[in-house]
Order: sequence, then C-alpha cells, then structure tokens
Amino acid sequence: MTQRQVVVIGAGPAGMAAAEAALRAGARVTLIDAAEHPGGQYHRMLPDAYAPVRPQRLQRDGRAFDRRRRWVLGHPRCTWCPETVVWALERRDPDGTGGAPPPRVHLLHGPADGSGRRRSTVDPDALVLAVGAHDRVLPFPGWELPGVFTAGAAQALAKGERVVVGDRVVVAGTGPFLLPVAAALMEAGAQVRAVLEANVPGTVVRGWSRRGGELAAHTAKIRELCWHGGELVRHRVPYRFGRAVVAARGAGRVEEVVTARLRADWSVVPGSERSAAVDALCVSHGFSPQLELPLAAGCALRGRTAASPAGEFVAVDADQRTSVAGVYAAGEITGIAGAPAARTEGTVAGWIAGGGDPDAAALRRVRRHRDQGRAFAARLARAHPIGPAWPGWLAPHTVICRCEETDYAQLRRAVTHPAGAAARVAKLATRAGLGTCQARICGPTVAELAARLRDGPTEHPIEGLPPATPHRRPIAQPIRLGELAAPPAEHDPPTTPPAPTKESE
Repeated sequence: MTQRQVVVIGAGPAGMAAAEAALRAGARVTLIDAAEHPGGQYHRMLPDAYAPVRPQRLQRDGRAFDRRRRWVLGHPRCTWCPETVVWALERRDPDGTGGAPPPRVHLLHGPADGSGRRRSTVDPDALVLAVGAHDRVLPFPGWELPGVFTAGAAQALAKGERVVVGDRVVVAGTGPFLLPVAAALMEAGAQVRAVLEANVPGTVVRGWSRRGGELAAHTAKIRELCWHGGELVRHRVPYRFGRAVVAARGAGRVEEVVTARLRADWSVVPGSERSAAVDALCVSHGFSPQLELPLAAGCALRGRTAASPAGEFVAVDADQRTSVAGVYAAGEITGIAGAPAARTEGTVAGWIAGGGDPDAAALRRVRRHRDQGRAFAARLARAHPIGPAWPGWLAPHTVICRCEETDYAQLRRAVTHPAGAAARVAKLATRAGLGTCQARICGPTVAELAARLRDGPTEHPIEGLPPATPHRRPIAQPIRLGELAAPPAEHDPPTTPPAPTKESE
C-alpha cells in the first residue's frame, strides 16, 4: 500500500508535534519552515556558530522538544526543508465541488535574501497548516520611530542572537507574553525599566479567576509565568496594571515614551501622562494569526464569539480538520493558547492526517488536553482584551501604515468619503497595506478603524470577487520575478540531509 504523503508547514511546537504523530501513523512527511532550525519562536535557540558566555536556559520542555526534533529529523520517512517558504497554495478543486486532493504546495528554497533560490512543488495527500501568529501592535504617535520594536522581534533578537535592542527598555502592551519578553531581555543584558499591562486589575483578575478550578490543568504554564514574574522581582522591575505607552518621542529615534493610566475601556485618564527616558520600546497588544495560507487553501474562519472574543481564527473540528478536505490546522492559527496547547493540536492533526485511527485510546488523552488548551485560550482573551477606546490615543498625524506612511487623517478622509468607502478603493487612495509587509502589520488595525469610521458594515460583497480582507493574498511570500519565471525543479522537494545539533543545556 502506498504511504500517505503529509506536508506540514511550520516547524514550531504544533508543526513538530504534527510531524511526529504523522510519522508514527506510518505516513511520509515533508516538514517545511522558513527558519534554519525548527522550534519556532518558543524554542528559538542560539545558532551553532555562537558560543554563549554562559549556558542558555532552555524552556521547561526544551529537552523534550530536543528529543522530538532529533527523532523527527532523523526519521527515514521525513524530508526536512529548512529556509524554505510556501509562496502559494494552488487549489486542485478551484470550484469547490469537493472530491479533489489538498492544494498543491509551491515552495521556494533558500535564504530569504539569498540568490539562486529554487522553486519546487509537492502534491500532498494531507496538508497540516501550523504557521503560527505574529505580534499585533496598535498604532500610537511615534510608534514608527527607530527603536520601537514588537515584543516578538525583541525576544527573537535576545534569544536567537543574544542581541539587546537597547540599554533602557520599556515593555508595554497586554498579555502574559510581556513577561518572557522582559525576562529574555534581562538575560541578554538589557535594563528593563518597567513592564506595563494596559488592562486594569479588575479585568485581568475577572478573566483569570472565572472557573478558577480549570487552572489546575495548566500548572506547568502557571509555574513558567511565576518564574518570569520572579525574574522581574529579582531585578526590581515594576509591573504596572492599567498603564500604557500612548506616545513615543525622539529626534531620529525613540528617546522617551509617554505613559498614561487607562480606564477599563482603554481610554486615557486625563492628567495621568508621565514621560520616561528610554532608548528602546517593546510593544505587543496580542497576536494576529497568519491566515494567508489557510485562506489560500479555502479554509473557513470563525469570528468573534463569547468563547473566542480575540478575533478571527481557522475553524476546525474535533480532529483539527478544516472546511477543506485533506487540510488540517493546528497551533495559533486556531487560537492563541501557548505552546502546550499547540502541541496537542499538532498531535491530533498529524495523527489523523497520517491515516491514524481516530478512535485510538492514546488520542483521547491528547484531545482532553487539547480541549483544556482551547479553554485556556478563551481565558487569555477575556483577561487581556484590547479595549474599545484605544483609537482615542490617535492624533491626525499618527502613522497607521508604516510602510507607506499613511496617517490617521488620510485614512479618515478616504473611508468617510462616499466615493472611497469601499475597502479596495480606500486601500488604493491611502496606499495603506500596499507596502513591504502587505498589510500583515497594519491590516487588522486599518480594517477595524475603517469599520468604526464607517459606523457599520464595511461594504457589500462584490460579485465575482472574494471578500476584502488583509489576509487574502494570492502570493503569500515575496518571490522575485526571475524566480517566478523559472520552472519548478520537480514535483517533490529535494531531501535535505537532517543535521540535528545539540543545543546548549
């Protein structure tokens, strides 16, 4: 019998768990990731060429991940494709009539800025999407200044390069992710002046304490957060609730930040503004799932609900199946719940995609942990929401799209004018979302502000065109015209010899 070919896109906690489960189910696996090494942001490690002056601290489950990584990459049925991006998914059932296999996967092999990158394609029997999420940052005056970083970028530099973004740093935004970011910065040698949680204590306590007994299933995650909190105490870093950075100032780069006390809806308390000298600012207001590939595959999304107030994510069933036959989703594109929950989803998705028995006894325990992870995601969203009054921070000159330098006044004029109310027209008029990031950063914010300014539904769908959304793009990753013109080398990606290395312990 021919073995099933499972393609897993993303080698973070969810993707690695999916690859392992699919291999154990007897499938052939092609594991794809844009990075040089697997692990994603959570398990990001120093490159082999670096020699840290002191041993690098692993995550609590770092050794377990290292064992999984070695087993997967060394497996004879696994093809590991590092430094490889999926630039397009080509549906083999464009009319949506059903019965067709999963989309064809178009790959581009080689470093992102390198020359001589080559194309290839692979036709999977099952496709697992585990592409993760990135920081969402709400705009405020001065957020475009050099020295203002997303918290994820600052953490990646600290963990993956041992480079600090500044000597005097403020970490601000909302969510427990601020804690490990501050800890990584301090471990790398930065002085963290303060960690600012925008939500008021009442909102955070109510979100975390609702059905408090369920937290017993997440003791490992709670211990990890307590460890990071202990690092703040040890370094005497203040952690302040109900306070946010509402402006950044500086001549050529950030030199000071303006913080303010917030009400529960994130409106600024008048007279509470304070200035602080910094040389770097790290900000994160939650996460935006990377939905380009799920939308390209035709996957349905689920919107905001009482159980999932954080926004749109990929809709999956109990077996991590999406609305598209043969396509599965796992990790943060289905809900932001952390690495343990992502692993359980990846295990379910990989096992089912690989042809494993959906009624296997071992899977019942995994599903139970997966469901606990989903409940944890809903708890996070309730405890650390984005307050509806945040647009009150904006001034007319505040940049909304940093790539194209579109400011709030331009956006307001475009979307409130009858001729420019349609999303596509407003996009062309303001150029917001047409820059280098292709709306990955500004897209959700522009869509939210436009809906508020229009005071109603964005627009009626246009016959023959897909709904306007910042995540819908036929070309998911940048590709040069010369690379696009060259024919793909073959239908199966070339096998990359696995070269797992032992990280510092």
